Amino acid sequence: MADLNFLVPVPDVVLAHNELLSPQAFGRKLLIHSAQNGLPELEGVSIALLGVLENRNDANYIGEAFSLNEIRKTLYTLYPGSWSTTIADLGDIPKGETIEDTYFALKETVTELVRANIIPVIIGGSQDLTFPVYRAFDNLIPMVNIVNVDRRFDLGDSSKPMKNDSFVGKIILDEPYNLFNYATVGYQTYFNSQEEIDLMEKLYFESYRLGEVSNDITLVEPAMRDANIVSVDLGAVKGSEVSLNQKVSPNGLDGKEICAITRYAGISNKVSAFGIFEYKPSKDDEMTCLLISQMIWYFVEGFNNRVNDTDFKDENLYQKFITLVDSHELIFYKSIRTGRWWIEIPFLSEINNKLKRHTLLPCMHEDYLDACNNIIPERWYKAYQKNCV
Repeated sequence: MADLNFLVPVPDVVLAHNELLSPQAFGRKLLIHSAQNGLPELEGVSIALLGVLENRNDANYIGEAFSLNEIRKTLYTLYPGSWSTTIADLGDIPKGETIEDTYFALKETVTELVRANIIPVIIGGSQDLTFPVYRAFDNLIPMVNIVNVDRRFDLGDSSKPMKNDSFVGKIILDEPYNLFNYATVGYQTYFNSQEEIDLMEKLYFESYRLGEVSNDITLVEPAMRDANIVSVDLGAVKGSEVSLNQKVSPNGLDGKEICAITRYAGISNKVSAFGIFEYKPSKDDEMTCLLISQMIWYFVEGFNNRVNDTDFKDENLYQKFITLVDSHELIFYKSIRTGRWWIEIPFLSEINNKLKRHTLLPCMHEDYLDACNNIIPERWYKAYQKNCV
């Protein structure tokens, strides 16, 4: 893969640490990019770890050194599950001469990996790195869905230079316009201006408040099932769950919740790129490194439990339910294999050929129950409105 030449090897200090681990440890099972052996052969690899040492667009950037060594050391010590997946650690994309150089390197690398049917698991600095990950899909699929696990919407002021708290505004306004849906999971109202909240509603994007998610974590699953890119801001995690340098808010997702969310991302058949951002190295980051490592572990665990349950041509594999709500005929499908639900949106293929792949929208059993009670499901309504404006 020619476009992987932006990568630098995993540092020798991490490899030396790895050699001391049990042969059963996660790190000993990886194919690792090293200075001695070069890039590993990627034939048969399903997931590739990828560090990006870029944080200059962090609104609070002060020029500190950036390293992912401690995360790797911690991740390598974990024990894998009963997995059949081949995983590689491709090393890091270093800071380019300019931020745009780093963006270009990340975009080209992600494009190459996704084209090879390899999911990049990106560990990065500032979350604006989600933008080049999004642009990597320009020539791969017609429309892109993004889920952002974050306390903020990150819409920002699009008239100003892009930062880690304004990259979504850049995604919305940047050509080509490939964004179909954007969902924020775990947002906290007091971190978002009323203008941003109103804009999310106006654009018919999805948002799940922290309280809703904590009360019922399964709300997240349909959004993850429909996502191509999942981007996690560590600032969505409550301060007590991470070490001192990472603390953002006393409120947020706890460790179990964030790991459940990353497992949902892994189990989604559609997620093709996954990133964890806003890591800030410090001497007091053992807890954060362990949490990030466990988040990655659960993503891989989810990936190993993926089930192809979207074959709706075989009537033996699904059940079909039809309801009538306010003159709309709503058609639901339930997978017999997994019990997961979808709702049909037939108008998408009629209005815009670019959206044909979105004619089945993941939903929950509760959406079907709402439809039976003459309540239009919110996800269906927002998808409908996006194609009628």
